[in-house]
Amino acid sequence: MNALRNKVQLIGRVGSTPEVKEVGQGKKVANVSLATNEVYYNEKGEKVETTQWHHLVSWNHAEIFERFVEKGKEIAIEGKLTYRNYEDKEGNKRYVTEVIVQEVLLL
Repeated sequence: MNALRNKVQLIGRVGSTPEVKEVGQGKKVANVSLATNEVYYNEKGEKVETTQWHHLVSWNHAEIFERFVEKGKEIAIEGKLTYRNYEDKEGNKRYVTEVIVQEVLLL
């Protein structure tokens, strides 16, 4: 049951070319945005589409993102939510929500 405490599953389209960096001793990390869409009808019967953007970070599958994933491609991921904050150049505190990818499926 512990595995269900922080689990995210998303299917969406990649918003940009994955940014893959080498972080030492051959280890790579991939950063990419993912768009998920929802379509529903409001009380007036009008079709409404909403898009949510998610920031993905992948340590274990960076090579898959580098070789096979491109902007517009549909993928499914499973991972966990993480939160962090930092101070920007102007001294403002910024908050970031990320999905750490544990599994990726190319659709």
